[in-house]
Amino acid sequence: MLLLPPPLPGRFPSIQLSSPITRLHVSLQTSLCTAAAASTTETSISLSIDKDRDRDTYDDENDEKDVLSLHKRRYDFAPLLDYLSRSNMESDSDSDSASPTSLDPTEFQLAESYRAVPAPLWHFLLKSLCSSSSSPSSSINLPYAVVSWLQRHNLCFSYELLYSILIHALGRSEKLYEAFLLSHRQTLTPLTYNALINACVRNNDFEKALNLMSRMRQDGYQSDFVNYSLIIQSLTRNKKIDSSLLQKLYGEIECDKIEADGQLLNDIIVGFARANDPSQALKFLAMAQAIGLSPKTSTLVAVLYSLGCCGRIAEAEAIFEEMKGSGLKPRTRAYNALLKGYVKAGSLKDAELVVSEMERSGVSPDEHTYSLLIDAYANAGRWESARIVLKEMEANNVQPNSFVYSRILASYRNKGEWQRSFQVLREMKSNGIPPDRHFYNVMIDTFGKYNCLDHAMDTFHRMLSEGIEPDTVTWNTLIDCHCKAGRHDRAEELFEEMKEKGYLPCITTYNIMINSFGELERWDDVKSLLGKIQGQGLLPNTVTYTTLVDIYGKSGRFNDAIECLELMKSAGLKPSSTMYNALINAYAQRGLSEQAINALRVMRADGLKPNLLALNSLINAFGEDRRDVEAFAVLQYMKENGVKPDVVTYTTLMKALIRVDKFDKVPAVYEEMILSGCTPDRKARAMLRSALRYMKQTVNS
Repeated sequence: MLLLPPPLPGRFPSIQLSSPITRLHVSLQTSLCTAAAASTTETSISLSIDKDRDRDTYDDENDEKDVLSLHKRRYDFAPLLDYLSRSNMESDSDSDSASPTSLDPTEFQLAESYRAVPAPLWHFLLKSLCSSSSSPSSSINLPYAVVSWLQRHNLCFSYELLYSILIHALGRSEKLYEAFLLSHRQTLTPLTYNALINACVRNNDFEKALNLMSRMRQDGYQSDFVNYSLIIQSLTRNKKIDSSLLQKLYGEIECDKIEADGQLLNDIIVGFARANDPSQALKFLAMAQAIGLSPKTSTLVAVLYSLGCCGRIAEAEAIFEEMKGSGLKPRTRAYNALLKGYVKAGSLKDAELVVSEMERSGVSPDEHTYSLLIDAYANAGRWESARIVLKEMEANNVQPNSFVYSRILASYRNKGEWQRSFQVLREMKSNGIPPDRHFYNVMIDTFGKYNCLDHAMDTFHRMLSEGIEPDTVTWNTLIDCHCKAGRHDRAEELFEEMKEKGYLPCITTYNIMINSFGELERWDDVKSLLGKIQGQGLLPNTVTYTTLVDIYGKSGRFNDAIECLELMKSAGLKPSSTMYNALINAYAQRGLSEQAINALRVMRADGLKPNLLALNSLINAFGEDRRDVEAFAVLQYMKENGVKPDVVTYTTLMKALIRVDKFDKVPAVYEEMILSGCTPDRKARAMLRSALRYMKQTVNS
């Protein structure tokens, strides 16, 4: 029997699901406490409720209520577990699952003695056995034997539910491998599929979860909005969310004709916001509001923060005012999100006004508020004001921490004043604030950006000597700064050292190393890294494919670049402007103007616009092909599409005219460059002198 899930607190009003498949969400938070369940010396198993543990968003609480009503009863399961262990029932459970025609007296007495045990207690016994066993075989065999024994004696229904409980419990105990082993013993049903997908998500194995949803569809079962919500929530929580991946998931939702409920829409909006795609977040926000759903405050704050990070202040202000207009009182996080936008835009006055409004509204600033305000002052070069904020923090009993000083350090870094890193470090230590890992990561990045590799490594060793463990960000920063400095050998050594010390590379790490090997044209190593990405269960993201297109294009391996582009599309990911720009630039650099213009057409067909670098490269390609008319057509395209030409644009056009001996037209281009506000550089002046010299020679001859 399948059970419908109960109403979930904190969700939008539910929308009727078109899928015919009902769904049970198994609660595993209430735990059965058992000691050495398989031991023959155990005499009883007690049931207890742990109310303090976190709950899954979609777990069913019916079992907990049943157990609460039965919590005073005690059942001695030891004889059964002892019997099953000795009889090795798991080895022949498949053949013995049918109701027996005859029983030995011991088994008959066991069956009769447990006939009155309520189903919820069997459920909790199974969960306990899954969580208490340490070895893979004991994690599966004894619980599976219990289920088979219950099925054999018709003691508990439904058995499909029991198998899903086993899978779910194994997933909660981080025994995903055992969960898959168990799933192979039975034909997967919608209920067991859902439990297995949940187990994958809990163990952050998103690729397996997505593959299971695909298999579920192939088997004729429709997934539901809960599975998608679980996956999107987990991706967002683990900071692995990507806009292209999210669009692919929503495409599957539409393909399956699943009508998203309020929670799923919330998750999608937050996902796009965290993926730094506020346009898509606003699209789904409007979709939710159009059908009468009110988004959560946390969802609006996520959108607000994303808009602020992108510098879209007007829209951020509109969302903030909408929050207040709908009766929601903005709290500290909402104010911080708006403040982030003003700081990003360099609007110091507005940033100060936000903090003043917080105080008037009785909303207390927190560490993040003060750190953003310090950012604003530091970016404006008002270091004394930043220090006043530090004193104000102490006056308001908000102790400055390492994060606040890391923001000051980041401001110095962005201003090019990397030497002040040592001063910041001394100042925070003198105030009794020890640097943490985040601070050291910012410090390493600061030195790396200015090619101070020795200082970067010294900082790394200092943090180790202070007992601070590096994280993936630390290793990625070190590897990346060595790659950018051309120290590819040292970068590879750090990559190997990272793995040797037990740190698992993430997709960013692999992207850095793919770029490094690509620059060295070590194509076999690039292929090996791609295999490791797949073997580790990671999903290539847009940056991965963009990096591949870039390195293949620069090396003239255009077939491989196009193959990556097609592979990305087939994976449901949308190519980015950066990817097309890299491809256009690669074609143009090799004088392949026709291929470059074809890539531009495909790019425009995908709704993307080329950037200035790509268009300048295209002008150069036409110039190399002595096609000056097409080169000037690109200039016209730039003007019509809001791309402002720069000094490189005009210099390249002058070079194209000189190549076809149209010297008399060069002065007009030079004049247009000055009128457009571009300051001629040395190369531009050299082009003009060359043209005038040739014109003079022509006149004299």
